[in-house]
Amino acid sequence: MMTLYDNIMRTIIDIPESLLRDVDALARREKISRAEAVRRAMAEFLDKRGEPRTGAAFGIWKSRKLDSLGYEDSLRQEWSR
Repeated sequence: MMTLYDNIMRTIIDIPESLLRDVDALARREKISRAEAVRRAMAEFLDKRGEPRTGAAFGIWKSRKLDSLGYEDSLRQEWSR
């Protein structure tokens, strides 16, 4: 079963100390890690703005007549016209 966090990437970001204190307090109240609090905040930020998640792209070709390679070939044929 695929979850939102199957491939977790470690990163470094700069966060003001006051904001970090607030995140830590929230994480303690929610009984989650700081990292999980940041992941949830990022997911909520994207959801509120209607940003598609990576998984939203799966299956977009199912209604097309050509597979992706056929589509690529048709585009390349335009170059020789």
